[in-house]
Amino acid sequence: MREIHSASEFEKVLAQNKRLTRLAFQAIDLNPFKEKLLHTPINKCLFLGCKMDKDLMFYLQYEQENQLFPELDMPFHMFRSELYDKESIYKNFDREDPKSYYYTPDHVIYSHYVNSGKQFATDISVTLAQRLHDHAITDALEEFIKNFDPDKRVAIMGGHQLKRTDEDYLRVVKISKQLAEKGYLMMSGGGPGAMEATHVGAWMAGRSEAELQQALEVLVQAPSFEDDGWLATSFEVIERFPRDEKYESLGIPTWAYGHEPPSPFASKIAKYFANSVREEGLLAIAMGGVIFSPGSAGTLQEIFQDACQNHYETYGKASPMIFLNKQFWEEELPIFPLMHKLKARRRYRHLQLGIGSEPEEILQLIETLGQVQDT
Repeated sequence: MREIHSASEFEKVLAQNKRLTRLAFQAIDLNPFKEKLLHTPINKCLFLGCKMDKDLMFYLQYEQENQLFPELDMPFHMFRSELYDKESIYKNFDREDPKSYYYTPDHVIYSHYVNSGKQFATDISVTLAQRLHDHAITDALEEFIKNFDPDKRVAIMGGHQLKRTDEDYLRVVKISKQLAEKGYLMMSGGGPGAMEATHVGAWMAGRSEAELQQALEVLVQAPSFEDDGWLATSFEVIERFPRDEKYESLGIPTWAYGHEPPSPFASKIAKYFANSVREEGLLAIAMGGVIFSPGSAGTLQEIFQDACQNHYETYGKASPMIFLNKQFWEEELPIFPLMHKLKARRRYRHLQLGIGSEPEEILQLIETLGQVQDT
């Protein structure tokens, strides 16, 4: 089915076709087109969360094989036709008033998620709405990433507790900035810490080192996402340094970790209810490589999940696995030697492993390992 996502696109389709068939209309207000629709043959079409009055609904229901799926009464749209961004997910936020965050869609949806039982929700209308929402996000995500070379999609993983004052935070910012400037789509789990650093770097792509330093001087005023000024300083930087439109980044957060606010520096935000879908999906689309900065349990899970995908070449090929901070990954948490050992013993195949501590090393590894076909 061809998907129609906007009123302007729908208007063109309606003007060009005497009959509508095998089309999927997503979250469109159809009422302005009512008179035209009532005189147009329509069959085998899908209407997802579209607005329509009773007369139009009656007409569409009784035409041949149309399917209508209305929105349920939820604080989120089940049939979103596009990804979130800072404007949609942080609507109503005022950086002069940190408490205004509680009135944003992000927090309102999270509160509903918590009050409904989180991942243990039993109300079938809630669980159905959440699944349909996540399906719509995946659909919009697939549309978005089609615009990027798969080998130019790189994710950075790492701990949410990494502070803006930490050296590894600055390293991630610099790595992401330079990769974005080289044409890579930078991606992360969309939260604070190393994830935020990924999007700060991409946001500042194309700007000078002096401007980057000025931005960081604002951000370090609230080093942790638990500080009241974390979100306010983010928006201060966003206002002072508007993003160059040619540099995009993608955050993929989850309301399962809704106490961690999503980074507004991500130009596109694919926020899910189901964390499992979000984690698997992020690693799946990062065909250009995954950079692992220091982290704890969540990062370790992602390392082995990525290794499994690469071993089986689940998505058609293996992507580079690059570890940032030699001391951490070789001594403090010696995962890198373990991965080498497992590869040598053929417990894992197709792994392309690299490690470095400085941004220049990581950049070189991303550009060289992706060309290796290790069997």
